[in-house]
Amino acid sequence: MPPILARHIPAAPVQPHQPGGGSDRVSSAEIWRLTWPQLLMMSFQFLVGLTDVWVAGKIHRDVQAVLGVVVQCQFILLIIGTATANASVAAMSQSLGANLPDRARRYAGSILKIGMLFSLIALGLALAFRGLILHLLQVPAEILPLAEEFWQVFLIVLPSHYLLAMTGAMFRARKSVYVPLFSAFMAFVINAFASTGFGLGWWHLPAFGARGIAYATLVSITSMALFNFFVLVKQGFITRKAFAPLQWEKKALPYLFKVALPAGGMQFSWQLGYMVLFAVVASLPFNSVNALAGMAAGMRVESVLFLPAVAFSMTGSMLVGHCLGAGNKAEAKRVGWRLILAGAGSMTLAAIVLWPFLKDLAAFIAPDPGAQADALVYLRYNLLATPFSVTSMCLGGIMTGAGAAIYTFFVFGAAIWLVRLPLAYIFGHLLWQSADGVFMGMFISQAFQASIILYIFQTRDWARFAMIRRHRR
Repeated sequence: MPPILARHIPAAPVQPHQPGGGSDRVSSAEIWRLTWPQLLMMSFQFLVGLTDVWVAGKIHRDVQAVLGVVVQCQFILLIIGTATANASVAAMSQSLGANLPDRARRYAGSILKIGMLFSLIALGLALAFRGLILHLLQVPAEILPLAEEFWQVFLIVLPSHYLLAMTGAMFRARKSVYVPLFSAFMAFVINAFASTGFGLGWWHLPAFGARGIAYATLVSITSMALFNFFVLVKQGFITRKAFAPLQWEKKALPYLFKVALPAGGMQFSWQLGYMVLFAVVASLPFNSVNALAGMAAGMRVESVLFLPAVAFSMTGSMLVGHCLGAGNKAEAKRVGWRLILAGAGSMTLAAIVLWPFLKDLAAFIAPDPGAQADALVYLRYNLLATPFSVTSMCLGGIMTGAGAAIYTFFVFGAAIWLVRLPLAYIFGHLLWQSADGVFMGMFISQAFQASIILYIFQTRDWARFAMIRRHRR
């Protein structure tokens, strides 16, 4: 086992928030120490998906098409698990910040039970109605049998995805970032070997084609989730005592649901909004196919470029939760501002450096000239919006850590449904009649979203949503 992991696996008491060696302030070193491993972890998770897409493309374009549809469906089924995990970070980090490790462990036991229950319910319903789901998605008849097989395997791995989300939340709440990093690397290695081996026949293994990709994903995600779980058990964070009696859960779980419901609602609203946005692009008066292809290609690049912003968001969630649990509202706000400035500043600088190379990047991801032109426009608008996008992402994590997910639910929901989609239709269909208008609508909505949530962060008492120990400052 790597030495860096050996230091983190032995059971040890969970420490309350004491940044900077016992002072009340969070140091820049601590922010960086928590952020860079999470950035690497998400990079490995991204590479798992990228490997599957690449191998699928090598087999046949039909396999790649099916993979895209199935992954999108799976993302929707994971909304409940992701929302519960994010809410649990708030509950557990605040408990640890308040020096109440037993309460944090009980929340961990509760989310394990809730997460696995919901995963089994989602699994049962999706299996029962899998034919209807694929029919509603208008999957072409020629790839329907392959889609059904992929969908069934990806549903089987659903409980592992939920377990991965829950255990990841426990590590984040404890400010433990190296074990998830190692498990993500392990999953990437397993998936890369199994997907290329059993999918393409590399490494002298039998080539099973599309079936090899599906089962490689099953093995890699399950391995990652189980590794996280067993480390938490070995560290003593998950024990029999973590599974609290019903009387305790009746008192404690309402807070979890108070955070999880708006967090899940925001994710569902955002995902549904993007589906509508794709419909707006697909129905443009001119060159809709090129616009759709260019937007899809641009989004793939965007998902990589903004991984650091997601890492800053996750760091904000855990640090703000610890500060508020300790009753230190002022430090929670200072941490928030430092994360926003560090995240938005560094990402804006990266966007400036990348700007001269956008044309080459667009040519690489979209070889077709028509799609390439729209991909270039998409990337330009999104890089211009970098300060707004990163600010929103950082504040999303901060509000979740504070238990104030209700703010992001309303602000982000309003940004996409009241600003982005109407403006995308007006500019794209009525005024400019091109993808440029849609992307302009997206840019304006990002500026609106960042401005409103930043105003709330600065002027409203969002810390009141946390479980603050009142006898501490």
